[in-house]
Amino acid sequence: MTDIIVIGSGIGGLSCAALLARYGLEVTVFESHSIPGGAAHAFERQGFKFDSGPSLYSGLSYSPSVNPLRQVLDAIGVDLPCVNYDTWGCRLPEGDFDTAVGGEQFCEVLAKLRGQNAVQEWRYLQKVMMPLAQAAIALPPAALRLDMGAALTVGRFAPSLAQHAANVIKLTGSFDRIMRGVVSDPFIQNWLNLLCFLLSGLPASGTNAAEVAFMFADWYKPGVKLDYPVGGSGALVDALVQGLEKHGGKLILGSHVEEILVEGKRAIGVKLRNGEEVRSRRAVISNAAVWDTLKLVPAAALPAKFRNQRQGIPECDSFMHLHLGIDAQNLPADLACHHIVVNDWELGITAPQNVILVSIPSILDPSLAPPEKHVIHVYTPGNEPYAIWQGMDRRSQEYEQKKRSRAEVMWQALERIIPDIRSRCEISLVGTPLTHERFLRRHRGTYGPAISAAVGLFPGHSTPLSGLMCCGDSTFPGIGLPAVAASGMIVANSFVPVSQHLAMLRDVGLG
Repeated sequence: MTDIIVIGSGIGGLSCAALLARYGLEVTVFESHSIPGGAAHAFERQGFKFDSGPSLYSGLSYSPSVNPLRQVLDAIGVDLPCVNYDTWGCRLPEGDFDTAVGGEQFCEVLAKLRGQNAVQEWRYLQKVMMPLAQAAIALPPAALRLDMGAALTVGRFAPSLAQHAANVIKLTGSFDRIMRGVVSDPFIQNWLNLLCFLLSGLPASGTNAAEVAFMFADWYKPGVKLDYPVGGSGALVDALVQGLEKHGGKLILGSHVEEILVEGKRAIGVKLRNGEEVRSRRAVISNAAVWDTLKLVPAAALPAKFRNQRQGIPECDSFMHLHLGIDAQNLPADLACHHIVVNDWELGITAPQNVILVSIPSILDPSLAPPEKHVIHVYTPGNEPYAIWQGMDRRSQEYEQKKRSRAEVMWQALERIIPDIRSRCEISLVGTPLTHERFLRRHRGTYGPAISAAVGLFPGHSTPLSGLMCCGDSTFPGIGLPAVAASGMIVANSFVPVSQHLAMLRDVGLG
């Protein structure tokens, strides 16, 4: 018996569980995999430490921060050392160049690629985005909760919200509505669609304006730096686990939840694959994707309308991954850690294999690879169709051949950065949508829900089944590390008195 059961140790689930433990509740997290972290987990091969998922971080190296993930770490009292940098490489149809966060250096890039008219247009966009960015951070997600107590926790930010009220309304739709009449240069339009795709898996027409405004508040302010956790994404996961256990919570790995137990109209625990049943006094919280959560709940326990509605949520496509360990001798000293490759703007930013991301984190943190070696993660971010892999036998020759052929675009992207990469390679691992589906327990290996901002917000955290709540990238605010951390905080806050919630806000510098 435990107060609260959390299903899944993704960043959203760990954020929720660690904060609940900090609030004094007895929390147990059940994770199917042998490694915590969900899509953000890390793994090691022959001394090379690989990130399985996200590679771009910001707002983690200082406090108070607008990043909800940093706020979670502050709340649970765990530090996360980071390396700072500001430059990333671009390999675009217009050419190869490095750019930096912050508005000024990108203007230099625009001047070379598109001329002064494009620079003026970008500066005007920055001017338009400035009050929207301030509005996006006027109410920290850490202040939200799911009961009437929100009037008090949100009320503390009422003066700021009132000041930005008009702009807050503008943030409720899609970002392309803000772009219209402001951005006409084709390259800037393509660039913004690319940034939106990296944020949400959708172009500007489907990405919530608040997400983009938050990014502008974080990436395009003076003196801004990007962060990379020392030890990689695994260090971030370890920090959350450390906070969970520091406050008395438990993480149980290799424990697959087969079913959410229901009595009457209430979720009362879970049944594990080994047959063990674990009861919860207060709630079960699912960090699994919406489609996977539905599979855990007995059919009769949820209204058919709710089940059909959630089951019908469209999903983003999946990923291809290329994890490499390479000989780094004689590589350029100024090689950037991160690169974005776009093959053809005309295909559309969401076209399969059109956008490739490259991360070489050992440039920033040499501890991730043996001496004079580098660890590399190349991936196609949410643009690999699951359908072409569906039903394949992962042990078959056909599967191996498809892995090689579908990985080729990643090798070619990497050759634009390190031309002799194939001869340098010492370890080569290819991941597919079936890898995602198997190891991350993700429905069709998906990146997450493809919910267009033109349609509405992500689903809420409550369900019609009493005692069952959800957090993670299938719930508000949506996809991405800051968003899933925020979802975990919102759910955790809802289980404690307002006084405890307010105390937490003061502790993280938001009260």
